Amino acid sequence: MGQILAREQPVKADIVIAVPDSGVPAAIGYSKESKIPYEEGLIKNRYVGRTFINPDQTIRELGVKIKLSPIKDILRDKRVVIVDDSIVRGTTSRKIVKLLRESGAREVHMRVSSPPIISPCFYGIDTCSKSELIASNMSVEEIRKHLDVETLGYLSIKGLISATNAPKKEYCLGCFNSDYPVAVPEELGRLKILFK
Repeated sequence: MGQILAREQPVKADIVIAVPDSGVPAAIGYSKESKIPYEEGLIKNRYVGRTFINPDQTIRELGVKIKLSPIKDILRDKRVVIVDDSIVRGTTSRKIVKLLRESGAREVHMRVSSPPIISPCFYGIDTCSKSELIASNMSVEEIRKHLDVETLGYLSIKGLISATNAPKKEYCLGCFNSDYPVAVPEELGRLKILFK
């Protein structure tokens, strides 16, 4: 996915870094394809879990602050491509970009190894309602401005499917295109499937 992302969303930069740990494989692939060196620009505190699933915005923001530590010597005065697996609400991404800028990054280019998440998942991933999903409420350009990055690029649905080497019909793409394999009325919420 990272290699295809680099072909679909190229950018001139000095280093590629990942949001640990979720973005590491795609960042390595992006680096390999783009020939931009991969560096560890962020160190993860292993005792903090996934911040996007916390129920409260204040808790999510605090989680980001204690979850990641930037390595200033690597980031200082660099044009940085940061790769993550997805952007859900945008809270984590925005805080990370701020950390990178405070650490001296000259430019920040965000790359995402999934398409924009525009709808909730009803099949076991604890994502939020459509109203809380940033890509459901903003265009890519609006998200770019919100995150305060020079450029923002997502992997296309076509790119995602081609990376798997399997037919499109093998996957649920509901969170990316609102086309679920089984109809689920959103007003009934995520728990409908669990308790049916």
